Amino acid sequence: MEDDVAYTSHYHLIKRRRPKVVVIGGGTGLPVILNSLRDKDVDITAIVTVADDGGSSGIIRNFINVVPPGDIRNVLVALSDLPQLPLEIFQYRFESTDAFLAGHTIGNLIITALAEMKSGIFDAIQVLSKMMHVDGKVYPVSNTPLTLHAEFEDGSTKAGETEISHARKLIKRVWVTETHPTKRHPYPKAMNEVINAIINADAIVLGPGSLFTSILPNLMIDNVGQAVINTKAEVIYICNLMTQKGETEHFTDADHVRVLNQHLQHHFINTVLVNNHPIPSNYMDRQKYNEYLEPVKSDFQGLRRQGCRVISNDFLSLHDHGIFHNGDKIATEIVNLALEARARRKL
Repeated sequence: MEDDVAYTSHYHLIKRRRPKVVVIGGGTGLPVILNSLRDKDVDITAIVTVADDGGSSGIIRNFINVVPPGDIRNVLVALSDLPQLPLEIFQYRFESTDAFLAGHTIGNLIITALAEMKSGIFDAIQVLSKMMHVDGKVYPVSNTPLTLHAEFEDGSTKAGETEISHARKLIKRVWVTETHPTKRHPYPKAMNEVINAIINADAIVLGPGSLFTSILPNLMIDNVGQAVINTKAEVIYICNLMTQKGETEHFTDADHVRVLNQHLQHHFINTVLVNNHPIPSNYMDRQKYNEYLEPVKSDFQGLRRQGCRVISNDFLSLHDHGIFHNGDKIATEIVNLALEARARRKL
């Protein structure tokens, strides 16, 4: 019995020493980083956007007043210790010939059902995280559905992530509102668990992902944005490799950081991870990855003017005729920065 107590105490001591890394975002970029961080000895919290209105998630949120589950589903799978077959079942998408269920994934339906059972997405995801043996914590950034809004440089506005991306206009700013505001939820607010994770983190990671539709929607929730500004964690931005149609056309890496800082009216990005390896012009399948335009150009002096430390490396990974970040190299940099931040906080 004494041995068991000693082992448990030692286990919790080791766990407390693990650097705390909070990754904020959505879309396809978030699971890539989480997959690689899982192999490192870190305490992971994923904070996931809930402003998605496309695909299966969009259809579900239009018929049922729940947070769209797609991005959350992919994060759960990225951090799950379940065998491959249950994960494949969870991710299975019904074919177009299945008229009633066409385009829906089993995981989205399970998340939606649990959200009804638990009267909210936040508690539902905590239950599902245990069921799926998730190594880390997964927090929807809001317990209620949010709508993304954008004002364009020409003064016009649009509502909805899909509408904003399809407008193909230069975006001036974005913000979020409650999709169904009530007296209890008149404006977007993150749960206390989200804010506590940000404040107590050693490193906060933003990106890679769509700047205006995956990263900024989280930061535009007032208490989230303030927590990111006030945290003593190292705030890291992983710069995208490619510019994106309807969002960041012709952006440099410094433009990405400038937009983030402008939205929070604060120079809050501490370190930027930038790929410095040439991206081959003829490798990417332009039909499969049709939302991407051109490689993000480097503007080192522009980044320095934003008050950032810049870490440049060959962060490139080419596979499946797509251009991706090398998750292992990125994760190594994140862990090193988290450990540095932890040491500074102790001093």
